[in-house]
Amino acid sequence: MFIAGILVAGLVVSPVTDWADRHAAPVDRLGPVIGGAAVVGLGESAHGVREETQLKFGTLRALVEQYGFRTIAWEEDWTTGQQVDAYIHGSGQDAEPVVRKMTGTWQTREVADVLRWLRGYNATHQDKVSFVGVEFYATGLPAYDAVENYLAAKAPNRLAEARSHLKAVRPPTANIGAWFREYYALADKQPYIDHARALHDLVAEVPGPGRDLALHNARQIRSFYEYPASPNLWAYRDTEAARNLRWWQRRSGDKVAYWAAVGHTANAPRQRFVQGDTPPLSFPSAGSHLREWYGRRYVSIGFTFTRGTIPAGEVPPPPAGWADAPLGAVSRDPFLLDLRGAPESWVQAPAKIRAVAAYDPANPDECYVTGGTLAEWYDALIHTRTVTPATPL
Repeated sequence: MFIAGILVAGLVVSPVTDWADRHAAPVDRLGPVIGGAAVVGLGESAHGVREETQLKFGTLRALVEQYGFRTIAWEEDWTTGQQVDAYIHGSGQDAEPVVRKMTGTWQTREVADVLRWLRGYNATHQDKVSFVGVEFYATGLPAYDAVENYLAAKAPNRLAEARSHLKAVRPPTANIGAWFREYYALADKQPYIDHARALHDLVAEVPGPGRDLALHNARQIRSFYEYPASPNLWAYRDTEAARNLRWWQRRSGDKVAYWAAVGHTANAPRQRFVQGDTPPLSFPSAGSHLREWYGRRYVSIGFTFTRGTIPAGEVPPPPAGWADAPLGAVSRDPFLLDLRGAPESWVQAPAKIRAVAAYDPANPDECYVTGGTLAEWYDALIHTRTVTPATPL
């Protein structure tokens, strides 16, 4: 993978480390990396990590304040994202009740700090920032209401037809997680899928102001029901997340920062996650679709670390053969590393790098992503030496 180095205090010192030491930059020196990007992926290698969240927060602030980014697309459900967006535009009093409605991954004080800052920024600027969830996995009742309200206003003669489909698919509870688990366990999902598709097609047939938004809500409902029946759940999810992000970017015209796990943001069409003794996951990432559509106007930044503690337990330095191993001995901490111009023996070689989905502290070397190269996955890395868990709410 790269020219072998030596171990010093458990860290790899190699020619790659020497190159990285000379090219490591302060984390706020983003201009050469961002360039003319329309979308920038901010991918964390592990959820629930304080330092990576804070480094992503700092990067996000720079994107908003210095580079004119005006949408934060998040690895979060669309309908939940609407509640977050209302908060950062002035609804409610504090971030914590809103964060508690988000996916459990994000329910930390560090994420609350990000939302408070966005709210404060919007309170003092006319050119405001939006928050959009690009996922569909917890599509809530507001999406169903939005579809019904649109059809009631634009096609009352088809409302009975619409309501027959809505009655068939509308969750029986506001606890969408519970409903998803119940639906996932059903042997025959096809009737739900058929009604969700028919509802989407009905909205598509009804022109009028607001159809774009109503159709997007109908698409989230359709995705919610198609997803558990798809042959590759992760491939389906990332394809739809990328489409949702592109839909919003085209609709708004905004430059977009995409906050998610690195397995979603990396340009990784052939990625393969190895997570202990569970079956490996293989799927094209959302970032690979974004690179296909936007070309070099999609920039992928990966956030990595050497060692520390994550919610699942202690993480030792990566083995010497992994692509991120040489970064632990770089003298600057944290640092930004533009991978353009990096040694080809490092960035163009088949790589293994830490990316945590399901981590077993007893088998730390069985938790990585492969199926590509550093140069393919990332335009730049932001690396920190040691991490600790984020603070749960």
